[in-house]
Amino acid sequence: MHVERVKYVIWAADMERAVAFWRDTFGGRLLKHNSVIAEVEIAGTVIGIHAGGEGTRTWTGISLQVADVIDGGRAVQAAGGTLAQEPEPENGEPPHLAMCTDTEGNEFMLTRRRG
Repeated sequence: MHVERVKYVIWAADMERAVAFWRDTFGGRLLKHNSVIAEVEIAGTVIGIHAGGEGTRTWTGISLQVADVIDGGRAVQAAGGTLAQEPEPENGEPPHLAMCTDTEGNEFMLTRRRG
């Protein structure tokens, strides 16, 4: 079987707000947008945003690697998302993980390359 494309679908109570969050916060490229589904490509991966979400907290399994999780966490907050807690240094190294939530309650991680 030949797989043509892989995308990860999340839910949104407010489609416009969700599209703006994922597109603008992470420099995504809008591929598709209608009243039911939008697709935002980020670093070669497609995030599908489906209307009809309830806005409740949901773990997605999405992890985005960024150069600095502190700066990334600030960008998430500036875009209306939240942090579960401030990223903390570990073993004398800068923070490598930030647990975040988007505007629709979808939980995701920001990570920093280690080693």
